[in-house]
Amino acid sequence: MKLAFSTLGVPGLPVPDVLALASEHGYHGVELRAHPEEPVHPGLSPAERADVAALFRGSGIEPLCVAGYARVAAPGDDAAVLGELRGLLRLAHDLGAPFVRVFPGGEGPREEADAIAARRLGTAAEDASALGVRILLETHDSHRTGADAIRVLGPVGHRQVGALWDVMHTWLGGEQPAQTYAALAPQLGYVQVKDIASVEDTTPLPLGAGVLQLTECVEVLSRGGWDGWLCWEYEKRWYEQAAPLPGLLAAGRDHLVRLLGEAA
Repeated sequence: MKLAFSTLGVPGLPVPDVLALASEHGYHGVELRAHPEEPVHPGLSPAERADVAALFRGSGIEPLCVAGYARVAAPGDDAAVLGELRGLLRLAHDLGAPFVRVFPGGEGPREEADAIAARRLGTAAEDASALGVRILLETHDSHRTGADAIRVLGPVGHRQVGALWDVMHTWLGGEQPAQTYAALAPQLGYVQVKDIASVEDTTPLPLGAGVLQLTECVEVLSRGGWDGWLCWEYEKRWYEQAAPLPGLLAAGRDHLVRLLGEAA
């Protein structure tokens, strides 16, 4: 498995500095938080996109994903959500990133939210296919477990639409790693790892310092023969009191490598 980290852990850090951290600490890729307050977002000009893509190529670090904020199950007009999603797909294509992350964001009756998300993802799948980018629905908010996500992904049934497994949200949803993997394995794009102290305190911690089932997750993935990406999503942007991520990256990589070795 390859290792990455999210720029959510280093808010506002310029791309060259992000790539230097990845190179220095042995990470193979970077998940790019695509928000206007970040250096990389859909508002970049063609020249700016080309510059970012060139920085990645020159560093040997891969742009794993454009992590957007489109909420595909949210009520309202399809056109606005699809427009946002298509902008993320074009950005990912221009940067050479294989994935775009979207959230569910459903409200109201479950069946209605499922149908809205499936309809929008099915429509956007053709754009994704044309651009060579895969849309990943994260286990999050209204659809935080693998069982929730597959209710949407099953009806879509398109190879360019899959799942992003956030291990914190499936744990908060009461789902065991083996259950999540069984639900998502055919659709799984990559896995976001992290650690927290408890249900009540989700402040990010160094990997291995909290309660999340990282050992079990890695074991399940290894037993399944899955060889994709593990991406450390350290939510520094939302928790200013959390320790700075750069000083944790080396130990975090070592922890994941140790788990992978033990699972093998």
